[in-house]
Parts: sequence; C-alpha cells; structure tokens
Amino acid sequence: MTISYTAKYTRTSSGYMGQLVEWPEVITEGKTIEECRGMLRDALREMVEAYKQQGKEIPPGGDLLEQVLVEA
Repeated sequence: MTISYTAKYTRTSSGYMGQLVEWPEVITEGKTIEECRGMLRDALREMVEAYKQQGKEIPPGGDLLEQVLVEA
C-alpha cells in the first residue's frame, strides 16, 4: 500500500525547508530543493518506522502535491 503526503517547501536563507502538511512533525532542511526532497523522504521513512515500533497510528495521507514557496 502506498500513501501519498503533501510536501510543502519554503525557501530559507540557507536553502529550503520541507514539511508534510498532513504530518507536520515530519520536517527537514536542505541546501537545494532536491536535497531537501530526499531528506524529507528519509525523514518520512524514519517516522513511519518509529510509529510502527511504538504502535502508534500513522496519519492518513492526502493527495500528492508538491508546493514550493518562494519569498518575494
């Protein structure tokens, strides 16, 4: 079973911050959008594993949507 989450990326002074909308505890940063995207996937995998080990319910996903925010 595949669950999709909504990733939101925000440009920061040091690169990008990525966060899952449906699961805001999953958050990371990277120097490039590609690095941030990869780190967010890794953080999601680790969070899913931690929740499984603790017997916690994994938040349901939403539509797969990638949103990039840039400060004007």
